[in-house]
Amino acid sequence: MRVVIAEDQVLLREGLARLFADGGHEVVASRGDARDLTATVAGHHPDLAVLDIRMPPTFTDEGARAASTIKQANPEIGVLLLSQHIETTHVVDLVGLSGFGYLLKDRVLAVTEFLEASERVARGGSALDPEVVGRLLGRGRSDDELSELSERECEVLGLMAEGLTNTGIAKRLFLSERTVEAHVRHVLLKLGIPDSEDGHRRVLAVLAHVRATRLRPSAPANS
Repeated sequence: MRVVIAEDQVLLREGLARLFADGGHEVVASRGDARDLTATVAGHHPDLAVLDIRMPPTFTDEGARAASTIKQANPEIGVLLLSQHIETTHVVDLVGLSGFGYLLKDRVLAVTEFLEASERVARGGSALDPEVVGRLLGRGRSDDELSELSERECEVLGLMAEGLTNTGIAKRLFLSERTVEAHVRHVLLKLGIPDSEDGHRRVLAVLAHVRATRLRPSAPANS
């Protein structure tokens, strides 16, 4: 896997480069700001671009805007956003794209899981931080949304939105794959979402539900 890294914190940038190198991957470029980021990605055409959301020169949303530009120009390039805090302003639009991930920076410390998530994004899959998923689901939920789901089904829904397969969910929750398959069927049935064996399509289905409920106009109050 060929990787471009854009992160203004030197120690984290160098740590990410070492992490990918130790994992058998090649870091083809490393940048500390966003000024020539899109040109760098276009020139190297990596499998994965790892971008900090806030970078110089303004420390606002440079990474997120660069992610949008990169995905529009080269949708086959995986983009993994990193952030110190949860920021969902741009994420709702980006999660609908294949090969996209958004993780909080402390997830880097779980090296094996971080590399697995990075590789999944590079292959065109999804990797969403559980806290980001929770924020997105919370934004989309009305008073009675998801109320029919059991506590376990809500857990499964969150892991589906992270991009995990049934096998991955089974390992995370210490359940059999058959049990997870049953939970997934129930979740999709209760949410009125068609089932699919494609993991990314499952994420799109869940987040399409989130987006639809977030945009749905509120019912008028009774007079």
